[in-house]
Amino acid sequence: MNMLSYDFMQRALIAAVIVGVIAPLIGTYLVQRRLALLGDGMGHVALTGVGIAFLLDTAPIATAMVVAAIGAVIIEVIRARSRTAGDLALALIFYGGIAGGVLFASLAGGRGTAALTQYLFGSLTTVSASDLVGLALLALIVIVVLVVFGREMFALSLDVDTARVQGIRTTGMSTLLTVLAAVAVVVGMRTVGLLLVSAIMIVPVAAAQQLTRSFLSTMALAAVLGVIAATVGLTSSFYLAVPPGPTIVFAALALFPIAALIAVPIRKRRRLEHP
Repeated sequence: MNMLSYDFMQRALIAAVIVGVIAPLIGTYLVQRRLALLGDGMGHVALTGVGIAFLLDTAPIATAMVVAAIGAVIIEVIRARSRTAGDLALALIFYGGIAGGVLFASLAGGRGTAALTQYLFGSLTTVSASDLVGLALLALIVIVVLVVFGREMFALSLDVDTARVQGIRTTGMSTLLTVLAAVAVVVGMRTVGLLLVSAIMIVPVAAAQQLTRSFLSTMALAAVLGVIAATVGLTSSFYLAVPPGPTIVFAALALFPIAALIAVPIRKRRRLEHP
C-alpha cells in the first residue's frame, strides 16, 4: 500500500516538509537565546485561536495566526519592561492559552471539541489544498524575514547589550523573533500538533549542534534533520494508523543519539588536529 497514492497524504507530506524546514530555522535562534520553551508556549496561545475559530466558524489557520501574533507582541512588550514580570506574564499567557482553546472549542459544541484533538496532536487528513497554500505562503514570509533581518537577530541572540550598542532595535527584533516562532507553530499545527510542534523546532537543532561548529551550519543541518524527522514520522504515522505528531517527535528524538554517536569520532579528530 503506497501512501502517496492518496491525495491527502501527498498534501500532508508537503506540509510536513515545510514544517521540517521552517521550524528548525526559527528554533536555532530560540536555542541560541535560551528560549527553547517559547515554541511550546506559543502553541498554547495558538490553541486559543483555534478554539475561537471553531466558535466563530472562521478559518483556523488565519485565526490562530492572528491570536498567536498578538500574544507574541504582548509577551515581548511585558518582557521588555521587566525580565521577572515577563517570565510571569509568559506563564500566565501560556496557561490561559490552552484553557481558552478548550473553553472556546467546548462552547462551539461537539464538533469543536472533536476537532480540537486533531490540532493538538496533528492529523493526516486535515490538510486541505487551501491550507497548503496558506502554509506555503507563511513559510515564504518566514524565509524572507530571516534573509532580511537574520543578521540582526543573530547579533541579538549572541548578546543583547552588544546588539543595542550596534544600533539594533533589540525590542523590535525580539518581538519579530517571537512572532516568527508563532508563525512556525501555526505552520506545524496541522501535521505535528500544537502541543508537540515545539519539539520539531528544538530537537533537530540540538542534534545538529552535536555535529556543527557555526550558527549557519547548525541552521542548515537542523533543517535537513527536521525534514528527515517529519517525513519518517509522517510515514510511520500512516502505516501505524496513529496521529503524526508523536511519531514525528519520536523520529526527531531518535536523531539526537545518532548525531551524538557520530559526533564522538569527529570531536576526537578535531582535538588531535587542534590540541
